[in-house]
Parts: sequence; structure tokens; C-alpha cells
Amino acid sequence: MNSLAPYCISDMIELKENERIDDLQCENMKIIQRTDAFRFGTDAVLLSDFVLLKKGERLIDLGTGTGAIAILAAAHHKENRIDAVEIQEDMAEMAARSVSLNNLQDRVFVHALDMRDAPKNLGYGAFDAAVCNPPYSKEGAALASVRDNQRLSRHEGDITIEEICKTAAKLLKTGGRFSVVFPAQRMFEMMSAMQGARLAPKRVRTVHGTSLHAPRLVLIDSVKEGGAQLHWMPPLILKNIDGTYTEEWKRIYGQT
Repeated sequence: MNSLAPYCISDMIELKENERIDDLQCENMKIIQRTDAFRFGTDAVLLSDFVLLKKGERLIDLGTGTGAIAILAAAHHKENRIDAVEIQEDMAEMAARSVSLNNLQDRVFVHALDMRDAPKNLGYGAFDAAVCNPPYSKEGAALASVRDNQRLSRHEGDITIEEICKTAAKLLKTGGRFSVVFPAQRMFEMMSAMQGARLAPKRVRTVHGTSLHAPRLVLIDSVKEGGAQLHWMPPLILKNIDGTYTEEWKRIYGQT
């Protein structure tokens, strides 16, 4: 298979064994997922909403998995090209079928490619923005998943956050933005990795289950060759004390 060529899927979308179609809860977008593999979660939805993208700018999703972030970004930004990179060929093929399922073939392009090879294959400095929902657990810090795609999605090992940041920096133009969602307790590690790649953290938003809980996740937006000033956004609270979803959660999920 030529990893340089994006997948082209016919209009006839077929589901394979253990696959199902799920609702992305955003402008009727759908996604194909396996019932026995890693599936997208709230973090992907939050990150796709957090990304800043101007009209006509080009975005790359590093480690797209099932393609959730790329498809959601396309729903939010209707006049932008989005490239999505995924090292696992079966996941890339499934993501490409989801792109076709949503009739986004003219704007979203999935590449079966190791993200570390993306700069030389897709272009150094070719992108205005990059996004990544990286592995949350360090290798050895949690029980290894049985399936390889679950392990690759949840654990560092095959790639580190330092390599992810350096790859993003190579792909971005000067002034380009790199956005991630990451566990709040590991925020310092992510920011250090960004700075090591000359990506200056700029916008930070903590994500809380309720206003009484410490942050579980953090959304970080960085700028290539940017300055040192950091902008703290209001915390993102997902649920009210009574268990109902907040207005901000409803906005993000398109329920307002």
C-alpha cells in the first residue's frame, strides 16, 4: 500500500464484522467504530470544539484513530481542508469509510502513515494548525490492553509526547497552532514537551466533571515560535451539581 495516497472509498459503505455506526451528535455526523476496539470519547468532542481554525486554513489530525476529531472539525469548519494521519492501516481504512459516510471526501483525507513520517510525506510547514488526542498512559503505568489498537491508543511506547510535539512543529508554519487534550495531572509534562519543540503554550482550559471536582483533563493550545504569555480560559464544567449537563456542555454537543 502506498502510504502517500489517501484512501478513496466508494459511495457504497459496508460494515465489517464487529462494526457499528454511532452518532457523533454534531450536525448529523456519523462514525464507524468497532465494538471490540478503542472508541472515541468526550475528550475528542471537547478538543474538536477547542481548536481555532480560520477560513481556508489547513488542519492535520495526528493519530486520528476512528477519525472522530477530523470529522467533527470538518463539521465545525466547513471551508477547510483536513488531513488525518493514522499508523494502523485497519483503523485508517475505517476512518476513511466514516469520511465517505458523511460525504466529506472533498475536504477530509485519511493517510495510513506513521505520524513521524508525515512531515516528509505531507510537507514541512504545510499546515496552519495541528491537533492530537495523544495516549494518556505511560508505557508500564497501566495494564496493557489485549488488542494492539487499544494499546496504541491508550499507552505511550511506540511514540512519546515529545515526538508528537516535534512532529507537529515540523508540520506547522511559523505561528501555526498545535492543540491537545491531556490528563490534568500530566499538564507539566505536555507543556515541557511543547516548549522543547518550540511550541509555546498559549491557551489553557481545564475540564471538570462538576464545579466541586478537580480538573480531570486540560485543553492546551500552543503556537510555533510564540511568546511566553499564557491565557487561562474559564474552566469547562461538564455537569451541574444536580447531575444535569451544563449549558456549555450542551453548546459543545449542539443541544442548545
